[in-house]
Order: sequence, then structure tokens, then C-alpha cells
Amino acid sequence: MKMQRRRFRIGDLAQKLNIDRFVIRFWEKEFNLTSKRSDGGQRFYDEKDYEQFKLIKTLLYEKKFTIAGAKQQMKRSSKQTKIIASQKTTIHASNDEIIEKMLDLKKQLIKLKKML
Repeated sequence: MKMQRRRFRIGDLAQKLNIDRFVIRFWEKEFNLTSKRSDGGQRFYDEKDYEQFKLIKTLLYEKKFTIAGAKQQMKRSSKQTKIIASQKTTIHASNDEIIEKMLDLKKQLIKLKKML
């Protein structure tokens, strides 16, 4: 049996993301995203689209990126990390690079702790 993907209308997506519909339309334009359309021109979105908009919202609202910064971050993350069908994530970095980044993070945390 073929599984049907769950589809959202723009109002459903906006409600699920807790944002206004005009924000979705604005992000579509700014991030060059295309939505699927019915013959009548009505927008439809699926779970993949939802995840994309959720990422944009996180970058802009929680991490306080600018739109330009969010675009760059999305480009970087799409090149660095690949999601495989099994939901495993691969990281393109050597163990030495990871250890170095972790040690640097530890130093930053120690400095932050001293400041508090």
C-alpha cells in the first residue's frame, strides 16, 4: 500500500509554527523556497517543508541570525551534514578536529564561568 504524505495548507503550517501566514510567504521569497500548488494556485506543504520552515524560525527567532546569516548557515549545514534514510547523521570531520573543537569549547566555558 502506498503511503500518502501529509500535506498542510498555509494556514495549517502557520498555526503549527505559531507564526502568521505572511511570514511564510515572506520567507518563501527571501529563502527562494517554492511550495507545491494546486491547480487553483493554493499553496501546499509537506513535512519536509515544515522542517525547513522550522529551521528558519529557529535561526531567526531563537538564534537571532539575520536573514543573510540564516541563508549562509543553511547553506553550510546542507553541505556539511547529510541525513540518511535510517536517520543517522554523518559528520565530515576527523576525530582530531572534533577533539580540538571540544577543547576550545571547554576553554570558552571556563572563561564564561569565571565571568559569572
